[in-house]
Amino acid sequence: MWDVVVVGAGPAGASAAYAAAVAGRRVLLLEKSELPRYKTCGGGIIGPSRDALPPGFELPLQDRVHAVTFSLEGRFARTRRSRRMLFGLINRPEFDAQLVEHAQKAGAQLRTGATVTRVEQHGPAVPDRRTVAVVLADGETVLARAVVGADGSASRIGAHVGVKLGQVDLGLEAEIPVPPSVAEDWKGRILIDWGPMPGSYGWVFPKGDTLTVGVISARGEGAATKRYLEDFVARLGLAGFEPGISSGHLTRCRTDDSPLSRGRVLVCGDAAGLLEPWTREGISYALRSGRLAGEWAVRVAEAGDAVDARRQALNYAFAIKAGLGVEMAVGRRMLAVFERRPGLLHAVITGVRPAWKAFADITRGSATLAGMVRSNGLARRALEVLDRRMDTESGVGPAGRGVSRRDEDVVPEGTDGDGVSTGRREPEAS
Repeated sequence: MWDVVVVGAGPAGASAAYAAAVAGRRVLLLEKSELPRYKTCGGGIIGPSRDALPPGFELPLQDRVHAVTFSLEGRFARTRRSRRMLFGLINRPEFDAQLVEHAQKAGAQLRTGATVTRVEQHGPAVPDRRTVAVVLADGETVLARAVVGADGSASRIGAHVGVKLGQVDLGLEAEIPVPPSVAEDWKGRILIDWGPMPGSYGWVFPKGDTLTVGVISARGEGAATKRYLEDFVARLGLAGFEPGISSGHLTRCRTDDSPLSRGRVLVCGDAAGLLEPWTREGISYALRSGRLAGEWAVRVAEAGDAVDARRQALNYAFAIKAGLGVEMAVGRRMLAVFERRPGLLHAVITGVRPAWKAFADITRGSATLAGMVRSNGLARRALEVLDRRMDTESGVGPAGRGVSRRDEDVVPEGTDGDGVSTGRREPEAS
């Protein structure tokens, strides 16, 4: 009988396992793949991600970003620079494996090659009401007092909890090896290109002798998203270099009323639909929600009855909504503005010094977008004006597509909504 079983060994799962193990509990971390494994991800480590890492964690940085070039569909490019590092860039295989090692050093046990098919809180596999049964693909049943689902954006644990998703986006990415002369041109600088489709953008992240080049847009625009990536790569003069890896991934944002627990089962990270709706940044959300899930899973495991377990699970949900939920709400508002007025946002961030300072502060972790909207009267009034304009022009309002027209749309696994294969590596269960 384990105190806590964590499903999925990505940043959210490793953080949850670490938090529960540090508390002295018996923790089992289940992962379907062998580690290290590749994940489609830009690999940007912003301030909130860095601050959520375990004590003593040394980031395996591939580059340190001091400059950002912004462009609007390849035009009006402008580079802003900072004397201090804005954020770092990592490769996910090394980063994730190192997080797991910290969880293991704290006392968590790791099992790879363990695919979870379902969890049960009632029935013959469950000896009592204080127990959750985790059923593996080979038929083995693992028993726990609490379970944390961190098994990715198509989570089986999330399906058990009943997670509801309102925003689904398709990200396509290529890892492109480049010669030293090209790598030197990009060292310390990233590119963000506001794209041709509503809510889309592209990026170039340098990582030594490799450039991570990707684009993201609303799912259902699969063919257009692929064309955007192809045109983007060609425009950058990188079409002659063969990608080492080409992959795709669906990102999913929760709706405001989506549950974060069911009985003794909690969800965090991508499994809970927790990521920033505008930029679709997810690593910081995974690390922070994972830590909270691990801490509250300990309390759920200690609960003597269903009422107490429910109380602790609700406390976890409150902690998520009071922090990450507030940030997501502002992110949805920013996404709604960005979808309708990308040129305006480009002009502001490249031409208005306080806007660039706000961007730099957020990436470093010295401020949050939600905090700025709360504390800065000018920023709050500007966003309120844009909210009203969005309401008048589109009828969608400040909620944006994250909580409106797309709530009931579900994309078939492995496709982008148009039936176009994403070619992604399946993240569903670990």
